[in-house]
Amino acid sequence: MDLIQWSDFEKVLMVAGTITRVEDFPEARKPAYKIWADFGEYGERKTSAQFTALYTKEDLIGKQIVGVINFPEKQIGPFHSQFLLTGFPTDSGIVLTTIERPVPNGTRIS
Repeated sequence: MDLIQWSDFEKVLMVAGTITRVEDFPEARKPAYKIWADFGEYGERKTSAQFTALYTKEDLIGKQIVGVINFPEKQIGPFHSQFLLTGFPTDSGIVLTTIERPVPNGTRIS
């Protein structure tokens, strides 16, 4: 494990957002959804994420999540991903990183 400096962590813009829309993504190589989230002052952004094993589309709508929003946009097939939706891999599927109590969208993790 490489140690990092605080200044390295500060470069990663991890903020709270609320999932507003979820669609199937049949063109993805692995089962995935297209997900849109409201990040407050940072606006609405979209991503593709492999959360299909543990969550239905309806489960995800309205969930407050943690997203990394300062990666370059990434093309995933015909779709452009604008943030990284964080989660934890398990044998059953990826567990979504959610926020225990509501905070304003766009709040930065500390």
